[in-house]
Amino acid sequence: MLSTIMSTAVAGLISTIVMALGWVLAKRAISDREKSSPFECGFDPIKSARLPFSLRFFLLAIIFLIFDVEIVLLFPALAMMMSGFSLQVVFGTFMFLVILILGLFHEWNEGSLDWAQ
Repeated sequence: MLSTIMSTAVAGLISTIVMALGWVLAKRAISDREKSSPFECGFDPIKSARLPFSLRFFLLAIIFLIFDVEIVLLFPALAMMMSGFSLQVVFGTFMFLVILILGLFHEWNEGSLDWAQ
């Protein structure tokens, strides 16, 4: 009985010390504006939400998504080529890559890939 009471008292004391320590440290961290604000892709969340958004950043993100998805679309063709040679799979993969390379050249000539001018 005495050991149960002692164990409960020690657990309560340790819990109280940890809660008090967390409370003291939290009070000190609230004063830091940078640490208490959420990180939103480099934008300051304290200022107005109606600031103009960089269209170049948006276009670069879209281009990244397109070329990231194309890698996923190439995996089934590679698996088909490993299982057996098929002229249809080779031709389809070749046409897919040609369209992607033409799109890349178009973006390059348009200047969308030039981040800094």
